[in-house]
Amino acid sequence: MLLHEGHGLLHGHIHEDDIKAAADSIWRQETVELTTAGIDIGSSTSHLLFAKIRLQRSTQSLSSRFVVTRREVIHRSPIMLTPFLGDGTIDITMLEDFIHKSYQQAGFTRSDIDSGAVILTGEAIKRKNARAIADLFAEEAGKFVCATAGHKLECTLAAHGSGAVALSKEKNICILHVDIGGGTTKLALIDKGKVLSVCAFAVGGRLLAKDENGTWNRVDDSAHLVAKELELPVDPESLNNVVIREKIVGRLVDVVIDFIKSGATDNLGKALQLTEDLERHVEPQGLTFSGGVSEYLLHGEMKEFGDIAPLLVSSLNNQLKNNVDLEIMDPGQGIRATVIGASQFTVQVSGKTIYLSHVDILPVHNIPVVQLHVDLSNTIDANIISKAIRDGINRIDKPIDTCIAIAFSWQGDPEYSRLNAMAKGICTAVLKDGARTQPLLLMIDGDIANIMGNILIREHHFPAKLLSVDGVQLQELDYVDVGELIDPPGVVPVVIKSLLFS
Repeated sequence: MLLHEGHGLLHGHIHEDDIKAAADSIWRQETVELTTAGIDIGSSTSHLLFAKIRLQRSTQSLSSRFVVTRREVIHRSPIMLTPFLGDGTIDITMLEDFIHKSYQQAGFTRSDIDSGAVILTGEAIKRKNARAIADLFAEEAGKFVCATAGHKLECTLAAHGSGAVALSKEKNICILHVDIGGGTTKLALIDKGKVLSVCAFAVGGRLLAKDENGTWNRVDDSAHLVAKELELPVDPESLNNVVIREKIVGRLVDVVIDFIKSGATDNLGKALQLTEDLERHVEPQGLTFSGGVSEYLLHGEMKEFGDIAPLLVSSLNNQLKNNVDLEIMDPGQGIRATVIGASQFTVQVSGKTIYLSHVDILPVHNIPVVQLHVDLSNTIDANIISKAIRDGINRIDKPIDTCIAIAFSWQGDPEYSRLNAMAKGICTAVLKDGARTQPLLLMIDGDIANIMGNILIREHHFPAKLLSVDGVQLQELDYVDVGELIDPPGVVPVVIKSLLFS
């Protein structure tokens, strides 16, 4: 090419400003910056986190996947006791006012938020007007993940949100994470950054609590069980006696220590257990804590909030020193062990790699992802596949017959025997008594989506609607939206929303 002096495309030299402009243009095409909100509404407390996140295009050639390269929490709201009315419902007006003020204090309007997550946990999801909370974010339905977390999913969220998963991965060790909230304690066994097993039981810092008048009149079922075993009264006047509260708390802490060491050992522990036992395939080398009680245990909180949390921590500290031989580590986050929001990006999936049994499946929104953690490079055992999928559904607290997205990375040759074993394992896992009413999504990192869909429908007579797509990389705690089929050119837009943690 002949270069000429002067201005225009053919320069004899290149200005620094031109280089900077070109670099900025490339950066904008490869980088996305979002403002995101994480909203946690729980049994005892509610709070918001606002964060800035940066996503950059994957370095893989022609990839349309963006990965998070930076996250920064820029505002934390005050922590509010979740407002309940006298009839047991959530005070939506007070909650909405709190959320509105939190946005104002952070310097944002609702339109400033690009994506986010609303997580309802514990007692909040049991209230008959819990649906009204999701309605507060109806206008942001496409931008927000609105998830209700049962006990097992709450365990996983606490493990990630506290920083315990990251700590376990960083130190390459097994950690037992303990999240003690207002009404429940959640355990997660984490090995080298992977949550292996979870368990929850009904012990927390607000099982006994005062009302706005200073009267001890909140007595949860767990406290009633303990008081009955100890033959103690639980009327407000009796609970005003610290000795009675200490006896109840001491017995609750006995249960906590049992679960940390090996699991429930007596009738009370078994009565308070809310999930299956914690499977202990690996012994922990460290212990981490989060939740409201951890603020006293790890971060020096001194203020009292009219409940038994300070007494519980005092007793727990003594028991840990005398009965538990594990190093206590600070994972980084205490009461704010929750999501900071959700990243969001879109992948265009080629029509050649789609299997769509019914066009009217689409669109679908906020479908939870079950990540299949199985090595598929060798012989595929249908029973192992089925159990892994069932375990994944169990981890996210969903019934078998619910709309889910099963994500896996295909490895090895696409031999019929291997594909058929995979299809058989999927069918066994997601059918209940041979039937299913809800659609199933398969999100596959590999080139077998079309053939897998055909085998499921034609040979295994899969009874429900099915969408199978290639070229999508997902992970646990992701949610997906799939838009309507665009024909031509025969593609579907897939929006992936990943929950983010500090």
